[in-house]
Amino acid sequence: MAEKVKPVPQGFHTVTPHLIVRDAHAAIQFYKNAFGAKEHSRAPGPDGKSIMHAELQIGDSIIFVNDEFPEWGVVSPLALNGSAVTIHLYVEDADAVWNRALNAGAKELMPLDNAFWGDRYGKLADPFGHHWSIASHLEDLTPEEMAKRAAAAFGG
Repeated sequence: MAEKVKPVPQGFHTVTPHLIVRDAHAAIQFYKNAFGAKEHSRAPGPDGKSIMHAELQIGDSIIFVNDEFPEWGVVSPLALNGSAVTIHLYVEDADAVWNRALNAGAKELMPLDNAFWGDRYGKLADPFGHHWSIASHLEDLTPEEMAKRAAAAFGG
């Protein structure tokens, strides 16, 4: 008897970001350089040059990447002139990943710093319009400690 197919495939989590970009070939290389992504697969688009679907792994998480296909309503943040989503990336060494991403072409949106909630945290925009927050968890705080630090951070 055949083994039952898993509803969530092996290696995936329940939520998988699917990034639409201009120039998926360049984006995949950026994600490799900036975030240490490993490429699992890629499938060409109908023209044989574009990328219809690519699967990358960053840490223990999978992301999908594909080129824009405006004729199908598939557009990137560059076409929309902004992004309403930030992809949060927890890493061992936020400073190292931050510097790699900047060197690979990311732009700083919020400086990397020790945040009141206990993370070393900062925000970047990749060259393809997607926003990323980079963090390493530094300390576990109680809700009371976090509220006190938030009030101090916001002048309350």
